[in-house]
Amino acid sequence: MKGWTGNILRINLTDKTFKIDHFTEEFAQKWIGGRGFALKILWDELKPGIDPLGPDNKLLVVQGPISGVPMPNSGKTIVAAKSPLTGTYGDGNLGTHVTIQMRKAGYDILIFEGKLASPGYVYIQDDKVEFFPANEIWGKGSYDAQAWLETKYGKTAGILSIGQGGENQVLYAIIRSMEGRAGGRPGIGAVMGSKNLKAIVVKGTKEIPLADPKAMKERGVGDLKKVGAMDKSSKWSVQGTNAVLSWCNEMWALPVRNMRFSHHEEAWKLDGQRTSEARVATYGCPHCTMRCGIAIRDKEGHESEIDYENVGMLGPNLEIFDLKQMASLNYMCDDFGVDTISAGSALSFYADAIDQGATKGDFKFGDAERAKELLRMAALREGVVGNLLADGSLRMARKFGHDSEAYAIQCKGLDLSAYNCKYVPGQALAFGTSGIGAHHKEAWIITYELKHSERGAYGRDKAQKVVDLQRIRSSIFESLPICRFPWIELGWDLKNYPEYFNLATGSNWTLEDFTNTGDRIYSLLRAFWVRENPKTDRTADYPPRIYFDPANAEKEGPTAGKHLEYDKYDALLDHYYDIRGWDKRGVPTRKSMEKLGLAEEAEQLSKLAEVAPG
Repeated sequence: MKGWTGNILRINLTDKTFKIDHFTEEFAQKWIGGRGFALKILWDELKPGIDPLGPDNKLLVVQGPISGVPMPNSGKTIVAAKSPLTGTYGDGNLGTHVTIQMRKAGYDILIFEGKLASPGYVYIQDDKVEFFPANEIWGKGSYDAQAWLETKYGKTAGILSIGQGGENQVLYAIIRSMEGRAGGRPGIGAVMGSKNLKAIVVKGTKEIPLADPKAMKERGVGDLKKVGAMDKSSKWSVQGTNAVLSWCNEMWALPVRNMRFSHHEEAWKLDGQRTSEARVATYGCPHCTMRCGIAIRDKEGHESEIDYENVGMLGPNLEIFDLKQMASLNYMCDDFGVDTISAGSALSFYADAIDQGATKGDFKFGDAERAKELLRMAALREGVVGNLLADGSLRMARKFGHDSEAYAIQCKGLDLSAYNCKYVPGQALAFGTSGIGAHHKEAWIITYELKHSERGAYGRDKAQKVVDLQRIRSSIFESLPICRFPWIELGWDLKNYPEYFNLATGSNWTLEDFTNTGDRIYSLLRAFWVRENPKTDRTADYPPRIYFDPANAEKEGPTAGKHLEYDKYDALLDHYYDIRGWDKRGVPTRKSMEKLGLAEEAEQLSKLAEVAPG
């Protein structure tokens, strides 16, 4: 087997033992790596209905066949588990030295089972696994934890850690690495915390197995230079991801005041130009020549690395337009190890619920200092309010009542990313049908939709575009795995990725092979959701109900009076299900699953939920 090591390091935290398992080339060719591997393993090994924060859940760290090989943006790692936020499969990808070190240690997959009796961390060096107490770093933020571990193991060691948010099992806690890398929005950091696992450290000395090492090196290094030149020519890294803020504001798609509004005249104070001008450092993932991590000084003087999602959700969505104050909230999220998107959404929902009379409190939009205090309370689960905020917007809404769930801006429990699509049906569909809950990484259709199609149209082409993007993103970018920015931002041709895969593995794949695998992955993602929610129906794929409310439409501007329409969205959802081969409830049919090589999984699903023949 080339490209993959074929090795799974299975670590039992309860009894502090480990063993090496192996997977076959057939398994590898069917699921690629990354998300594909994680999804299939969790489907096979987790019993339906287990507590995501209990010892029966498993934490996976997963690579793919080109992970860690020098080539454009190949430094990504997948972290996955059953999500405590959504109750189904959850994952995230992040750039980290773990990608390189884990592959050099000889592993494609790490599986952490059980729970440590007391807080600790695991050190993996090639064939050696050691367990250490985390006395010096438990209770500390992720920056201190990273620094302490780097001092002990070196700056190039692969390090994954959690902050206090993960320790306290905040349901949207993430896993952190390096300066500002983070992943696992659906609460994967909380799963790590539930296992008393503060950190994972990996170092390796072996060669990464490749079918043609010489050709792979020549191609990879050459393409790194080409992507770097394209970035320099386009000047994309000057503003990085936050360049999109001005566009969102101009297109009336910005999250403002818990997404009740989509434009604000003060948004320019937080835009890409302002963040670039305030830059004090630039960071990036391993094997990246288009570094997008712009760091600025926050209100307290910390170096805070930001991107658009951070800015959008912690800035205009809270009606905070002070760049340094927004950066303070971002730094706190990173240090506590909580997702900036869900944290911003939880805070904005709380302020909105107070405004609407659903609950009582002293927090108002625009109050940055109180937002900081509430964020600290959430990360530490301090008091009633801290615990409410730590559970996320959907659970808060269900406790508040008063129909507040209508304006909890989430799908399947995961809060929407920073794109206000209250009149943009294609992006609403992308959020609604995302396999892990609302996430822009699954199908970012909004630029296509607002540039290339009729504003507010509900045609079948929108559903097809969402499916096409989910196919490519789930198979190539989540399963190889590799960063999507060269493709999205610089126009790096998709055909490069099958070529990388073939050089690494000796295969002869085309883009069609990847799209077929993407369909297999998305069908199993949906089956996982249905397995955990046997009575599911199509409302699970609906965006927030307030998006359909005429009273929530803008009163002025180009989107005045526009909102989503139930009947038309339902028809769009029908198109999506038809393309996917799912029934009217959004459940994959037996025929469609069998066509994708999922006959066994279809049979397993049929024992828990109704599966139509197709």
